[in-house]
Amino acid sequence: MKKLFVLLLLFSPSVSLADITQKFTTSAQITVDMPYSVTNKLGTTYSISGNNITPSVTSGGSSTAQQIGGLNLGSLTAGVPALIQTDKSVTTAGSAFSLTESINMGDATPSAVTPSSGIAALPHLSGQTTIGSGGTLGSGAMTSLSSGVHTCSGAFGSGSSCVGSTTVQITID
Repeated sequence: MKKLFVLLLLFSPSVSLADITQKFTTSAQITVDMPYSVTNKLGTTYSISGNNITPSVTSGGSSTAQQIGGLNLGSLTAGVPALIQTDKSVTTAGSAFSLTESINMGDATPSAVTPSSGIAALPHLSGQTTIGSGGTLGSGAMTSLSSGVHTCSGAFGSGSSCVGSTTVQITID
């Protein structure tokens, strides 16, 4: 009888217990980018070089030999330094000489930039300028249904986007 009971247990239907979890996640997103501008000012530079040239600087009515001018950083106007002039004369008259002098006057510090209709009006600068047109939503709209269907419709403006997603997760333990 015991053997029959063991066989009965082996061939009897087994009971299975399981937890089933179902999860729906729906998300919708509309993004409108803002206008931006990046401006790099060009700095002021001064250089002088030469052969058979004697430089001097005149300041306050007196002249100082063997000096070169340059940039007066103590005198800034809108972020641009004043230039100190270099006086030059040929050292040995009648001999060959060479002179190279260059200056790049930097950009003045611009006033505040105010975007209008998503576009920033910028001053003309010698450095690099990057402009990003801002977005406008326009008449765009988004609908998300419980079935997981998303619809972006209407006229989205520049710099705007529409993203919809649905995630279904089923877990069986």
